[in-house]
Amino acid sequence: MCPQFSEDDVEEEQAHFQHVVSTFQQYARYSLNANNRRRKDIHTIPLADRELLTKLGYGQKLKDVDKAILANAAFLNKIVESPEIFGHAIDADTSEAGNGTPGPRAEETAYEHAHPHTHAHSHDRPTRPSDPRKGRYRPTEFDMDKLRSTIKLFVRDWSRDGKTERDLCYEPMKQALEEHFEGKDRGTLRVLVPGAGLGRLAYDVARLGFACQGNEFSHYMLLASYLILNRTQSIDEHTIYPYIHSFSNVLSRETLLKAVTIPDVLPSDLPPGSNFSLVAGDFEEIYGAEDTDENEPQAGKWDAILTCFFIDTAKNIVNYLRVLHRILAPGGVWINLGPLLWHFENNEHEYPSIELDLSEVKELARTIGFKLYDERTIDTSYSSNDQSMLRYIYHAAFWKAVKVSPAE
Repeated sequence: MCPQFSEDDVEEEQAHFQHVVSTFQQYARYSLNANNRRRKDIHTIPLADRELLTKLGYGQKLKDVDKAILANAAFLNKIVESPEIFGHAIDADTSEAGNGTPGPRAEETAYEHAHPHTHAHSHDRPTRPSDPRKGRYRPTEFDMDKLRSTIKLFVRDWSRDGKTERDLCYEPMKQALEEHFEGKDRGTLRVLVPGAGLGRLAYDVARLGFACQGNEFSHYMLLASYLILNRTQSIDEHTIYPYIHSFSNVLSRETLLKAVTIPDVLPSDLPPGSNFSLVAGDFEEIYGAEDTDENEPQAGKWDAILTCFFIDTAKNIVNYLRVLHRILAPGGVWINLGPLLWHFENNEHEYPSIELDLSEVKELARTIGFKLYDERTIDTSYSSNDQSMLRYIYHAAFWKAVKVSPAE
C-alpha cells in the first residue's frame, strides 16, 4: 500500500517539482548573469590593469564561458522537455519556458526503462518556500548549486572521465556482491540500490545479471537519469561543460572549458532478459512502510542492498538501519561504502538529526541484527575534478553486513 498524503502534501510536492523544472529552465540566464558580473568587475579596476587582462585574453575567456553555458543550457532543456512522465499538471506561468510538470510524491513510480559534498542524494528542498500562484519562480543559489552538482554527477556516473572515481566506489561493491552470491542464479536475486542518483551503480548491477531496482528521492536526479536511461540513443550523444561555474583553483583555460561527453556506454544496451528499474520516492516511505503493495513486497524480500554515499542522508539513522534489516531476506547482504557527512546536521529547517560516529553506526548495526565483514577504509573523492588545484578526499567506510537475527 502506497503512503497516503494530504492535499497540502501533494500541493507542496507539486510546487517543489515546478521549482526544480524552473531551475533547469533558468540555468542560462542565471549563469550568464554570474559571468557578466565578471565583466562588470573589470571596469572597477584601473585602465592599466584592464589592458593587462586584455593581453591575457581574459575577455575572450569570458566569451568562451558564455558559449559553454549556452551549450549546457541546451542539454538541460532536453532534460525538462517532457517532464510529464511524472504525471501531474503544472501551472504554465511558473516556468521561464512556459512548460514543465510537477513530479511524484514519495511513491512507487517506476521508470519505463526499456529493460523491466554535498552528496547528490540529499533531500533537495529549496531554502525558502514559494507560492506558485504568485508567478514565475526565481531559483535561489541553493537551487542552482543542486543543478551544478547534477551536471558534475553526470561526469562521475556516465563519462570516461569519471571512470577512475567511479571504479574506486562501485567496483569493490560489485565484487563483494558477486562473491557473496557465487554460484547462485543471479536472475532470481533481488538487489536494491537506495540513493541511486543518476543510476549508474544500479545499471551496472543489472548488467551483472541481478534483478536490480534503484531508488531515488531528488527530482534533479530523477529528471536527469530519465534522459540518460530512456531518451539517449548513442554513446557520447551529449556534451557538457561541468567546470565553468567557478574560476577558483583552475589550472588553465583548457581545464576550465573542458568538454565532457556522455554517456560512455549505451544505457539501453542491457542483456536480453535484464531486470532493471528505478523507483521515485523517499526510501523510508516506500521501503519502510509496514503495509506494502502486495505486488511489490518489501519485508524480507531483498537479497542484497547496496548503499553508496547514502546512509548519512538519514534524519534518524536508527530507522534507516531497521528498514534495511527488515527488508533483507534472512542471510541477505548489505554492502556499504561512504562517509558520514550527516546531511541534516545544523539544518535551517530544524529537522531532527541523529549524528553518530562510525564506531557507533557499526555497533548499532550489530545490535539491530547484522554481522559485519570485510571492514575497511577506501579513500575516494565524490564528483571531483581531477584537474583542479583543490580536491576533497573521503576516507570512506566499506563493509559487508549479513542479516543474522531479527531486529529488536
